[in-house]
Amino acid sequence: MNDTLYGTRDKRGYWTPDRRPKRAPIFIWPAQPKAILLWLFGYLKYNFAFVAISLVAWVYLTPSVEAMREFGVGWVSLILLRNAALALLVYGGWHALLYIRRRQQADFKYNAKWPDTNSSTFLFGSQTAENVFWTMCSGVPVWTGYEAFTWWMFANGYIPYVEFRAHPVYLIALLSLLPVWHQLHFYVIHRLIHMGPLYRVIHKVHHNNVNPGPWSGLSMHTFEHIIYFSSVLIHLLVPSNPMLAIFQLMLSALSPADGHLGFDRIVTAKEKHIDTNNYYHYLHHRYFEVNYGSSLTIPLDEWFGTAHDGSQEADEAMYKRIKARKYARGLSH
Repeated sequence: MNDTLYGTRDKRGYWTPDRRPKRAPIFIWPAQPKAILLWLFGYLKYNFAFVAISLVAWVYLTPSVEAMREFGVGWVSLILLRNAALALLVYGGWHALLYIRRRQQADFKYNAKWPDTNSSTFLFGSQTAENVFWTMCSGVPVWTGYEAFTWWMFANGYIPYVEFRAHPVYLIALLSLLPVWHQLHFYVIHRLIHMGPLYRVIHKVHHNNVNPGPWSGLSMHTFEHIIYFSSVLIHLLVPSNPMLAIFQLMLSALSPADGHLGFDRIVTAKEKHIDTNNYYHYLHHRYFEVNYGSSLTIPLDEWFGTAHDGSQEADEAMYKRIKARKYARGLSH
């Protein structure tokens, strides 16, 4: 497929889509009812995939509540194996399709180069190998640790266990709001770990992936995994249900894969493709100091002046902001 029909590729190999990231219609005035309904449909459709995975995991791949009243190697190991298998399926599946088979070559790839395979920047001299290591050896265990702890709390009645049969409307409403909480939590911790020593010691591991691929999504320092997955702790404060906690963790654990594909569109047939809508976050990997949120669903970056839509005007605003900050630091010293 000719990707120049949908964007342009410059001399350095960077591909830029014609369309720009936009804030969600619910934050646009005057109100646009049709646009809001279409956006809500897409929002629910995207999150339904994680709801479905969570339901299957809860019903078929999770030990009984009774077994989880006491910590045990057996049931924790089962959850660890399930989560590892899901990570391999999702992250490994995307990587195999786009980076091993290279099914669509570099069409719609933001950076025409492929991940580094001989670089001193990464462990083992390979970007993919390092990404797999951090994901499987740190991300999956931390994810599992939070899930096991949350299950243990529910099983022992230390936090309110709300039944779906008793309060279906409440739990469905809470379920629909959890992705919003995920984005708010991500924005706050992301801004935090971009500060001075925290960036150099912790977040730099993730940002070594200037040209990200699927495995880059959960490739983080262990401390970053700990604060990233801490969004599930909301269920210790708000009356909830274990299935919603699983959903919260599944969303956190698996959504970074499609957020770091490195491709703007996935070709499904000769003239058909699916928008990934991850250009917004790709720009964060490219420029570092913009787009701290995962998207413009909640336009936090626009409100705090750190949004970048890929345009030349946004480039100029970014450089002006950086220059002003450096100047202010110079005056303070």
